[in-house]
Amino acid sequence: MNSTDPGVSVERDPRRWVILGVICLAQLVVLLDNTVLNVAIPVLTKDLSATTADIQWMVNAYALVQSGLLLTAGSVADRYGRKLMLMTGLVLFGIGSTSAALAQSSGQLIAARAGMGIGGALLATTTLAVIMQVFDEDERARAIALWGAVSSLGFAGGPLIGGVLLEHFWWGSIFLINIPVALIGLAAVSRLVPETKNPQGDRPDILGAVLSTLGMVAVVYAIISGPEHGWSSARVLVPVVVGVIALFAFARWELHVPYPMLDMSFFRSRRFNGAIAGGLLVALGMAGSLFLLTQHLQLVLGYDALQAGLRTAPLALMIVGLNLAGIGAKLLTKLGAARAIALGMTLLAVGLATVAVLGSGDDAGYGGMLVGLIVMGSGIAVAMPAMAVSIMSSIPPAKAGVGAGVQGTLTEFGGGLGVAVLGAILGSRFAALLPAGIGASGSLAAAQADAGDDPQLLEQVHDAFGDAVSTSQLIGAAAVFAGGLLAGCLLHLADRAAAAEEKAADPAEAPTNG
Repeated sequence: MNSTDPGVSVERDPRRWVILGVICLAQLVVLLDNTVLNVAIPVLTKDLSATTADIQWMVNAYALVQSGLLLTAGSVADRYGRKLMLMTGLVLFGIGSTSAALAQSSGQLIAARAGMGIGGALLATTTLAVIMQVFDEDERARAIALWGAVSSLGFAGGPLIGGVLLEHFWWGSIFLINIPVALIGLAAVSRLVPETKNPQGDRPDILGAVLSTLGMVAVVYAIISGPEHGWSSARVLVPVVVGVIALFAFARWELHVPYPMLDMSFFRSRRFNGAIAGGLLVALGMAGSLFLLTQHLQLVLGYDALQAGLRTAPLALMIVGLNLAGIGAKLLTKLGAARAIALGMTLLAVGLATVAVLGSGDDAGYGGMLVGLIVMGSGIAVAMPAMAVSIMSSIPPAKAGVGAGVQGTLTEFGGGLGVAVLGAILGSRFAALLPAGIGASGSLAAAQADAGDDPQLLEQVHDAFGDAVSTSQLIGAAAVFAGGLLAGCLLHLADRAAAAEEKAADPAEAPTNG
């Protein structure tokens, strides 16, 4: 089946559910790499002599490059073919993974992660766009719900998979595992996935891609550098200014260029804005909180990588179980997108707060953490599919690739920003709580080194780090809750406005005189 007009209904492909499995496999790899690195932080700190800033860039380089290129990748896929770009993304992702596994320094690993982000951008946009083409309206919501479940599993399952690999192999194995998946995916996509494209699609907006990437990288760099160099230092203020100017120029360019990478008319839709707001804030809270959670489990409670991964498993298992049972799709149908997103994100916020309040302290605190992880998983299973359906249903089918790019861009940007913001809050709070005589670098390893063998000082350092983690997680919970209220409100208003327009357009509903 080959379709050049995404807006035209086509006969159902009998292989569509197999195709969904193939593209979900590709999506799983992309999302795993957002979190799989978290459990390797202590090992990388030792083996590559990585600083706190290095670690944050290892995590952020992938997400930021991917974010900057998602819109362009979606536009290219719409014009030149989604199957072609899906295969290209698998090849680039495999090459980047090989380079990351063989890295000998922090700089090399950061560069390889950035390279993986290029392939990840192509994969993230084409998977959702292919779903929009292969499934008709009756089955699309269910397919997107399953895609969302796999996406959530990839995001939440990274620490567990990373922990299992690190228990038996060296840290490079967390990247080598991507290579067979990429090869299998490449063969399956080549054989099964139909090519779809929009020949009338706009050509890529290269300047827009450069400006958006520059702006996001500059702003997040400033956030990462703030605790170390001071928020009023030139090393922080200059990137802030550069980033703001670049993002402003990007917005102005997109409004006037005849082939915008980001169609600003999307933002006239309350439904689109509500889903985007929720996705951005839930990604910020989730990515930042998992970044903090894995460090808390390993660096404070003393679990190794596998033990830490196993203790985050209930989050992933809850997401998978509820979505396989169809709970998310059923609630979406019963409650509507606005209420489903608000409910899901409220549960997620409650779970994050529970982890922060009840999951702190020694090993006995894991009981409270377990409750929080289960509630978090329930919230993600409800909210994520609803947000994806809301976003993709608010854009023209002919721009499925660009729409997926918008969704992925803000989600990835929210994740990268979450790691940067909550990491910065953690560093600042930790430095402020350290006892006298301990260096205020914001690094737990450096503080432990300064404490030496003094058990009292070491205990104070650990207590300070645990308190800083809890504070940061509570801020993440507040962001998620605010996102749920905002998204639900905007989507509810959008539904009311759409209903009013339909009523006004229906002659049978119009009032009569006489």
